[in-house]
Amino acid sequence: MTREAPAGPHRSGIWPPQTRALFPLVLPALLIGVGSGLVLLGVSRLAERVQHWLWDALPHGLGVSGTSALWTLSVLTAAGLAAGLIVWKFPGGTGPDPATRGLVDPPLPVRVLPGVALAVVVTLAGGVSLGPENPITAINVALACALGMRAMPRTPATLWVSLAAAGTIGALFGTPVAAALILSEISGGSDPRPLWDRLFAPLVAAGAGALTTVLLAGPMLSVRVAPYPGPRLIDAVSAMAVASAAALVGLAAVYVFPFVHRVFHRLAHPVAMLTAGGLVLGLLGLLGGRLTLFKGLEEMKELTAHPDEHSAGNLLLLALVKLVALVVAASCGFQGGRIFPAVFVGVALGMLAHALVGSVPMALATAAAVLGMLIAVTRQGWLSLFMAAVLVADPRLLPMLCIATLPAWLIVTGRPEMQIRSTPGPEKGLVGRGSEA
Repeated sequence: MTREAPAGPHRSGIWPPQTRALFPLVLPALLIGVGSGLVLLGVSRLAERVQHWLWDALPHGLGVSGTSALWTLSVLTAAGLAAGLIVWKFPGGTGPDPATRGLVDPPLPVRVLPGVALAVVVTLAGGVSLGPENPITAINVALACALGMRAMPRTPATLWVSLAAAGTIGALFGTPVAAALILSEISGGSDPRPLWDRLFAPLVAAGAGALTTVLLAGPMLSVRVAPYPGPRLIDAVSAMAVASAAALVGLAAVYVFPFVHRVFHRLAHPVAMLTAGGLVLGLLGLLGGRLTLFKGLEEMKELTAHPDEHSAGNLLLLALVKLVALVVAASCGFQGGRIFPAVFVGVALGMLAHALVGSVPMALATAAAVLGMLIAVTRQGWLSLFMAAVLVADPRLLPMLCIATLPAWLIVTGRPEMQIRSTPGPEKGLVGRGSEA
């Protein structure tokens, strides 16, 4: 009688099939994560140098103030003109209308990437109220797909998209947790694997991207506010009220967004649209001041560093001007993302809530307002909760924020998103030569 071969590792080897399938993805994920972080840092550093030249060195050399009304209006209008010329004349343009693209989208053609990179530098350096997240993710996704499909042609393109998106998100927010939360909200489709098997390689890429930016640039997303004194029952009510109010404000901007988009696109030509958009942003900059310019990351740190210098009226003005500037910049064709400016708006609204009702702790009000604003603008619950929690970095706030998420989500669910789903007719002219993509 022959004995049956024992089951388990003696038949299949030391590692089960799932492990053997995941292990070959580690090296590509590491390379893509590091590369995504380096692309983000490279574009950001270049934009910072151009920003310093535009707003400090050049006006100083000309004997004028870089914060003067005329200079603000001139630079933002010039930024719109430059961005319009890139869309119109640069080989390949910048691809589809940025208002139609989200944070993670199908890969762009490689030929449009130089135009996208140049356009996002203009956006970041010129003081436009948009962040780097959408275009940098688009650049990294396109590069990863092009190189990955050439190196491993049998690998599905969706894998390279998920690795590059995770690596970029990890690099942007300094932790792989953000990438895991965003990817967990994306349907796995017909993939029968467990969630953590599907997230394994993207988490490697996200960890590599986060480590790259943290080691080279340090953590970016945090503000210093008065410490949270500790949980109280009334704080849950306050958090729900502040988050819901911020969500309503954000939702108002979401509803206005397509109308503003149509107004700018009636100009038909990208140079006209973007120059007009830059002019409007310049006028908004005159109204709101220097704090309402740029992506909002450093500006919100400056805002929270001196809370006593801002009255309730001034905080309301800052929040509304920044929100209008976000809608205008995203509507007229500038390359950029909406998350960082939305965080600034949330911070200003949270400080406003504390100024109006002093019994609401500053840390709680700020985190809850950021939560509500991001839920309305991004429609991503996990990302919004994560960013609100890490912004203030007090674990005692987390239960309050989880409760505050619920009414805010009820307000926004089923509503439109801050993204144009289609651009019919002559509005396709925004992409210029890039329309061929």
